[in-house]
Amino acid sequence: MQTLPQIKQAYEGKIRFVFRNFPVHGATAVKMAEATQCADDQEKFWEYHDKLWENFQASSLQAQTGVDALVSALKGYASDLGLDTATFNDCLDTGKHTAEVQKDSQDARSYGVTGTPAFFINGRLVSGAQPFSAFQQAIDAALTGGESGAAIPTVSSGSGG
Repeated sequence: MQTLPQIKQAYEGKIRFVFRNFPVHGATAVKMAEATQCADDQEKFWEYHDKLWENFQASSLQAQTGVDALVSALKGYASDLGLDTATFNDCLDTGKHTAEVQKDSQDARSYGVTGTPAFFINGRLVSGAQPFSAFQQAIDAALTGGESGAAIPTVSSGSGG
């Protein structure tokens, strides 16, 4: 099982999870991040995020053939998930979330993030793909007051496509 689902399951109702984009692979990664935000407009962020990762290899190949092929695939994923495609396509085509994705990226750099995945637990960086036990230790410390911070820990994630 991947670590993120384990965290969500083990700490359901005990943590606040925040996702921010950190597209590290150029214009195509930015477009993928924008697509997740367009899906979020229709309350399907996680479903779309998961669909992207399920199809990451295919998306990467399409990105290599150009942004147009990638955009076509991204729109197809929206259709597969039953999103309002006219709204999704307009959002993606107009770059509605470009500024938001760029700000997330700038913020990540200012916090010292250099790659993905990167997580913050009450402001403490947990960098890279870590086992559940690494997160468990940090989250449990935050929950029991073993470190300064909010009573409900915030786990922030950045992903880079």
